[in-house]
Amino acid sequence: MALLNFRKRETDRERPVDGKVEAFLQGYSIEVMPRTAGKIEDFRALLPQGTRVYIAHIDGTPIEDMVATAARLAREGYPVMPHFPARIIRDRAVLADWIARYRGEAGVDQALLLAGGLARPAGEFHSSMQLVETGLFDKAGFKRLHFAGHPEGNRDIDPDGGMKVVGEALEWKQKFSERTDAKLALATQFAFDAGPIIRWADRLREAGIAIPVHIGIAGPAKLQTLIKFAIACGVGPSLKVLQKRAMDVTKLLMPYEPTDVVAQLAAHKAANPDFNIEAVHFFPLGGIRTNAQWVTDNGGAAGRPANAN
Repeated sequence: MALLNFRKRETDRERPVDGKVEAFLQGYSIEVMPRTAGKIEDFRALLPQGTRVYIAHIDGTPIEDMVATAARLAREGYPVMPHFPARIIRDRAVLADWIARYRGEAGVDQALLLAGGLARPAGEFHSSMQLVETGLFDKAGFKRLHFAGHPEGNRDIDPDGGMKVVGEALEWKQKFSERTDAKLALATQFAFDAGPIIRWADRLREAGIAIPVHIGIAGPAKLQTLIKFAIACGVGPSLKVLQKRAMDVTKLLMPYEPTDVVAQLAAHKAANPDFNIEAVHFFPLGGIRTNAQWVTDNGGAAGRPANAN
């Protein structure tokens, strides 16, 4: 069985790379946690040079572990973007301490600012906008700030399923983008269907939101794993894609791969150059190695690891 799997993988690698997909995946980013990053001996064997690596900050993770992971990735040559979840940051002093540690010990100058999934804030912050308004990121010389985006809504912000609060937040971020020197982007939650993503991006443009989008894509994983994460993260209409797949016995045990959604978005981007998706951001729910290999197999030069021969 192992030999057959190996031969299949080698055959897959020999498939012609779709030029649209290769272009779409160029400059992709990926998310890790200290726990998952610790299992990787050398990221240069997996990721292209210059790949932005987000570090997810889950409530309860010591800041020491976050900063150590950031420093390790920086030493291997990767730009690091740690999460700053507002609702787990107790106060301004804690925020200032985190920023100082990341800057001083890992040279970090970019961050993903988000509300975080806690229903009740640990302290004075409950939104990414409050973090920005402290002025601490600007004072520390952060050059890039990303915010969370939600193509299918966000029940933590709008529990009734509406988009009013989300829309107001996007308008605030657009105005902020017009008065800051930092580069901004919206890094989105993952989705499994290109249709809702395209419609959401079009609505942004119509509403005058010109902030570039880094679209979240779930990497290859077991179907059961993806459904679990999708429900936990509040993924909306595109969850039906997974549910439909789960009803097909022939596909139930096969790992999900984001081939279709990436190909559809890449084709749309190629046909619509003003489509506001600037890059792809991967959530490696089935493992970092598996995700990186998928990009290598499907993205041609876009997925070539830094130390590839």
